[in-house]
Amino acid sequence: MNTEQNKVLESLGFDSFFHNSFSSLNNGEFSPARITEVNKGSFRVSDGTHEMPAELSGKFMFTADEISDYPTTGDWVVIQPLDNFSIAVIHDIFPRKTLLKRKAPGKKVDFQLIASNIDFGLVVQSADALNLNSLERYLVMLNESRIEPIIVMSKIDLLSPSELVEMQKMLIRLGSRYLLVSNITSKGIESLSNELQPCRTYCLLGSSGAGKTSLLNKLFGEELLRVNEVRGKDGKGRHTTVRRQLIRLQSGSIFIDTPGMRELGNLEVASGIEQTFDEIAALGTMCLFKDCTHIHEKGCAVIEALEQGNIDPDRYKNYLKLKKESDYYEMSHLEKRKKEKTFGKIIKNYKKMKRGDD
Repeated sequence: MNTEQNKVLESLGFDSFFHNSFSSLNNGEFSPARITEVNKGSFRVSDGTHEMPAELSGKFMFTADEISDYPTTGDWVVIQPLDNFSIAVIHDIFPRKTLLKRKAPGKKVDFQLIASNIDFGLVVQSADALNLNSLERYLVMLNESRIEPIIVMSKIDLLSPSELVEMQKMLIRLGSRYLLVSNITSKGIESLSNELQPCRTYCLLGSSGAGKTSLLNKLFGEELLRVNEVRGKDGKGRHTTVRRQLIRLQSGSIFIDTPGMRELGNLEVASGIEQTFDEIAALGTMCLFKDCTHIHEKGCAVIEALEQGNIDPDRYKNYLKLKKESDYYEMSHLEKRKKEKTFGKIIKNYKKMKRGDD
C-alpha cells in the first residue's frame, strides 16, 4: 500500500496493529476494508475511498464454525473488490483488538456479536431513569472486553440542580468516568466532543429511548440519523437504530451506533465482574477460604465489610446476581459445546463409515 492509501485507511482506524497483520493475510490481489454495517447476514465495507456491499467467499463460509468466526461491525477484513468496486468478496478477518459481545437474547445460551475493534464504550442512559444495576451490567461487558467505559447521562435538562447532585453522588459509586449532557440545551456536548480522539472507535450502547441517536446527531452537527417522534406520555423519543452501523465524524472520530438492548445477559465475564466490582474483588483476597462465595462463610472479609457499612448493599446484591448469572450461563454454554463436539464426532464417524462402504 502506498502512503496515500495508508492515510485513508488510518482515518478508519487502521493502525499498526492491523498493518502488521495484513502482510500475512494478503496474496497481492486483496486489500483491507472495514465492516461498516451488518444487517441480517448482509455486509457493507469501506476502504476509506469506496463503500460497497460485500459477501462472504465460499471458503470463508465453509471454514467458519462459530458465531465469532463471522464478521461484525467494526471488523477489518480482507476483501477482493469486483466490478469497479461495486461489490466485494470477503476472504478473511483480521485479528481483533477487542470484541464486544453479549449472551444472545432469549433462552439460547450462545454469544451475539455487537461490534469489534472498539476503543471506548459510551453507555448512554437517561438521567430521569437512572438504573445503577443496568449500568453495572454494561460496565462488566465492556471491562471484560478490555474496552474503556464512559458513562453518558443524557436528558439532564429533565432534572433539577439538586437532583443532578444526588445523581452524581450515585454515579461516583461506580468508579467509572461519566459525562452529563442534554441534547435539548446542548449542555455537556462540547465537553464530550473534546473527549473524542480522531481515528479512535467509539460504540454507543444503551436501552431504547436513551437518546443515543440524538446524541450522535448532535456530535455530527446535523440530522444524520432519523429519530422518531417523542411519545406524549413520557417525553421520550422512540429509537430508530435497527442495525449496527459505523459512521465517521468530521472530527475524525469513528462511531458505531447500536440498537437499544432490552435484554443484556453476560456470558463468560469473570474478569469483567472483578474489574467492575474491584473493591469486592480486593476484599475477596482476604477471605479465610480461597473459594469463598461471599454469602455465608465464616471469615469472609466481604461480609464483614458489608456489616460494617463499607460496601454498598445494593452494589453487593448486584455483584452476587451478576456472578451467579454468569456462572450459570457459562456452565450451560460449556454443556452445549460438549454436546456439539460429541454430535460432530458422530457425524464424522458416520461419513468415514459411508466412505468405507463405498
